[in-house]
Amino acid sequence: ETEITMKDELKGPKVENVSVAIVEVLVENEKVYYAYLLNLREDIMEGIIVSTTGYGENAQTGDKIRTSTLRHCIELLLPNEAAKIEPIMPEVFGLSNEYWVSFWVNDVMYDKRFVFPAESICSENMQMINTLGQKGVIIK
Repeated sequence: ETEITMKDELKGPKVENVSVAIVEVLVENEKVYYAYLLNLREDIMEGIIVSTTGYGENAQTGDKIRTSTLRHCIELLLPNEAAKIEPIMPEVFGLSNEYWVSFWVNDVMYDKRFVFPAESICSENMQMINTLGQKGVIIK
């Protein structure tokens, strides 16, 4: 019985109402893409760390591909606010793109992995993201 409790404790609290979105923006008539973190919670997220990496394999050679891991810090995010994480290049859309988000709310640490599967960042999957007022692909 204790073992189950400890495993559940190690999982940490469930992350809800937090999303990562990849948004397409026109800059000087060129499509540019940015990753955003969205706080759809009723409370303030603090001490946010986002680790990003892309991984997959080369379709021609079958070689494993992994991008370097980048870490981004966001001091705090108010309710219904979004923060730009990083630009993302279309060259990595063929990879799975992972955003590992850790943050604090009232002295409790939360973390969650958001993964955009390979080829999922495409115009067919874009929808209006109200918090940003722009179209993009969102993972909740």
